[in-house]
Amino acid sequence: MTEHDGVLDGALDGALAGADGTWSDESEFAVLDADGIAGDTVETDGDQAAAQPVVAVVGRPNVGKSTLVNRILGRREAVVQDTPGVTRDRIAYDATWSGRRFTLVDTGGWEPDAVGMRSSVSAQAELAMSTADVVLLVVDATVGATSTDEAVAKVLRRARRPVLLAANKVDDQRLMAEVASLWSLGLGEPHPVSALHGRSSGDLLDEIVAALPDAPRELDGPVSGPRRVALVGKPNVGKSSLLNKLTGQDRAVVDEVAGTTVDPVDSLVELDGQTWRFVDTAGLRKRVQTASGTEYYASLRTKTAIDAAEVVVVLLDAGEPLSEQDLRIVSTVAESGRALVLAFNKWDLVDDERRRRLDREIDRGLVRVPWAERVNVSALTGRAVRKLAPAMRTALDSWDQRVPTGQLNGWLSDLVAATPPPVRGGKQPKVLFATQAGIRPPTLVLFTTGFLEAGYRRFIERKFRERFGFTGSPVRLGVRVREKKPRKGR
Repeated sequence: MTEHDGVLDGALDGALAGADGTWSDESEFAVLDADGIAGDTVETDGDQAAAQPVVAVVGRPNVGKSTLVNRILGRREAVVQDTPGVTRDRIAYDATWSGRRFTLVDTGGWEPDAVGMRSSVSAQAELAMSTADVVLLVVDATVGATSTDEAVAKVLRRARRPVLLAANKVDDQRLMAEVASLWSLGLGEPHPVSALHGRSSGDLLDEIVAALPDAPRELDGPVSGPRRVALVGKPNVGKSSLLNKLTGQDRAVVDEVAGTTVDPVDSLVELDGQTWRFVDTAGLRKRVQTASGTEYYASLRTKTAIDAAEVVVVLLDAGEPLSEQDLRIVSTVAESGRALVLAFNKWDLVDDERRRRLDREIDRGLVRVPWAERVNVSALTGRAVRKLAPAMRTALDSWDQRVPTGQLNGWLSDLVAATPPPVRGGKQPKVLFATQAGIRPPTLVLFTTGFLEAGYRRFIERKFRERFGFTGSPVRLGVRVREKKPRKGR
């Protein structure tokens, strides 16, 4: 999937069309106003999803986490089996209790010394613990606290978020003595529950809702607060050196050995009179799916940092040819829908001949992101690092930009009249009207009588950028084809 051919997410599909992606009549969209979709329900969809606090359900394998998730949801969503390790990935569900909505994340069994695929499962559980607002640790009361439970509890005691302890499989009063022994985990009062039979599940939900914050941690600061910036790139490209130059102190460990940074390093940086929240990430060597061990953890955390950011600065070594890994990182950021700035580091070492070669490499390799902001910097000398702030502001302004529907359709009708869509299957599709259905990233929806070729959609996006800008931000474009009405009498 590319930024040109990106499809809309499920919420947008539901808001604008049926399950087949079609629509039947312009009257269905009479709610469209001059600023887009009435009520901005689609525009804020991503924010609404993120605005729900997150509860992560964690624990060692086969303690009944998925069964408890199903009990909380009130329906059988998570796969349950007596075999340990059925759940492997983080799976999120929408849950409601006492009028309070939250996101419930089911995780695979966490094991501190896991290897192979189990290490990947544990990494997902660890990631859920690190990004949740409330953590629910599930322990098997019939077994008591194991060494793995104690290891999980040790990690959670250091967490800066509420942790609740659920003693599962308490099917009758005789197990209450075993429940009391779980105080030894140091996580406060254990809450006895039977996920299978529903015993005391309502009491546990009351405790979960009471522990939920008013707003999720990711949205603690308003948009007017520090904008979130992820600093990414391949190993040894100079990310930590740049962060240290920006902060004016040795905030991140720097070494000539590639891969020094493993955990994301979070810093508040003042640039050009504005405070930014920078996150220095581990160097990305390969895809998350093919990484292993510490590198897998680092890749997951870097991907999470990109998803949590508003603008991503991709650092590239100007002195070396653009590599496949460089291009993959840029594509990952573009597909994430985040604002993008390309920073070419070590510019102080680049001569005229290398600059000419680099221009050719950019024209060939970065053809997918001609809209990205570019800055040439030197983390070592501090050359032009202050130019990052204007570039990030431009990208974020584009990321937040909305074109009124009337203005958009006036421009589109002139464009289509001058250059109609190509004929497909003997018929020429018509572009009836359009709306910008969302921001962050800007998302356009075209309502047509037929399918639009990918080349024509790219043409529309290119002309759209020429007219309205959107420098530094990806633009997603979706097509909704009008459904043919059945003829009367048939």
